[in-house]
Amino acid sequence: MLDIKFIRENSDRVKRDCKNKGVKVDIGLLLKIDKEKRENLQRIEKIRAEKNKASKKIIGSENKKEKEKIISEMRKIDNKEDKLKENLKILNSKFQKLMYQVSNLSFDNVPIGKDEKDNIIVRQVSASGRSYSPGKGKKPKFDFKTRNYLEIAEKLDIIDVKRAAKVSGSRFSYLKNEAVLIEFALVDFVLDNLIKEGFIPVIPPVMLKKEMARGTGYFEATDINEAYYLPKDDLFLVGTSEQSLLTMRADETFEEEELPKRYLGFSTCFRREAGSYGKDTKGILRVHQFDKLEMFSFSHPEKSKKEHQFFLSLEEKLMQELEIPYQVIQICTGDLGFPAAEKYDIEAWVQSENRYRETNSVSNCADFQARRLNIRYRDKKGRIGFVHTINGTALAIGRTLIAIIENYQQKDGSVEVPGVLRKYLGNHKKLPWLKRD
Repeated sequence: MLDIKFIRENSDRVKRDCKNKGVKVDIGLLLKIDKEKRENLQRIEKIRAEKNKASKKIIGSENKKEKEKIISEMRKIDNKEDKLKENLKILNSKFQKLMYQVSNLSFDNVPIGKDEKDNIIVRQVSASGRSYSPGKGKKPKFDFKTRNYLEIAEKLDIIDVKRAAKVSGSRFSYLKNEAVLIEFALVDFVLDNLIKEGFIPVIPPVMLKKEMARGTGYFEATDINEAYYLPKDDLFLVGTSEQSLLTMRADETFEEEELPKRYLGFSTCFRREAGSYGKDTKGILRVHQFDKLEMFSFSHPEKSKKEHQFFLSLEEKLMQELEIPYQVIQICTGDLGFPAAEKYDIEAWVQSENRYRETNSVSNCADFQARRLNIRYRDKKGRIGFVHTINGTALAIGRTLIAIIENYQQKDGSVEVPGVLRKYLGNHKKLPWLKRD
């Protein structure tokens, strides 16, 4: 959440930024309640001062009637204080509810726009890793008629969405045979690259308490409809391991020299995809359950922008080593999301659709999440401040698998394994993805 003092002093900016993000919240009402709350507190403090003064009079007085009079007046004051406390409780509840509805401020360099159509292409990168200006990126060239990834995968018996639909409904899949081997090769590939960059590997819980879920900032506004909730247990299933990596350090204080503290989470993730009705209903691009490797960092506030760019460079490095053509997108305000201050997406080339599709994202949430979850740091002079939080997709397994099949497909219906993954296949390295009858 934002600092209420900042909102008081910059209300016009906060209103404008919420509008740019498409977030509806009554900042005027928030400030009104904030003022009433502070005035209420002042009255309570004044009453307590009066009570302290009266207590001293009682102790110092030897006149029984005078003592009884003071005690009688104190009872009236107590009743008044009780009413003020009850009113303060109501005001605090209203205040907290409105504060949770205020989205994070976007950084000044974030382009203003309404939706994904207003996002900006930063660069396009070919399979060889060469960067091009927007619109000039070189896509793969095939000397045969290419196929859709799902058509290829079903013929190779590595993805089965039909039986998954029978068992679980739409937007689920079975990964089978070589697809499973490639998933774990991708995991090893990412671990090898990121552990040496100081990331601590974690397999986190995939369920969150309600207060932890709220602290992430993803469960406000319409995003709550994207989450799976277990009412009997009062738990949310995570949409990304970022959520459980972040909340792992709730109510904790880092020493400055510990920062940045980097984690790499691997987990199954769950999303309702409630806002995507009718979109990508076939295949594994937009599913309810998927595996993902997620980078997360608790950063010093003055170094978070540098850390954000570092995360983006790592995502690009992984894509380049896999030799998958992609483009980097800077996300506009209207598509930024509730907790992010700045965000970039990486989109891989999908040959059968003749366009790029999102595979990775990386966000700087500044101190927005840290304030909600009370995650702080202590500098060398003993001063306390809130950390900044950075998150980024190392690899979303399903979408990366799509990109590999699309870009490495062969004329005979087989799929070549990316060179960088072959060493991770161990005893299975001789199992080719051959076309099957």
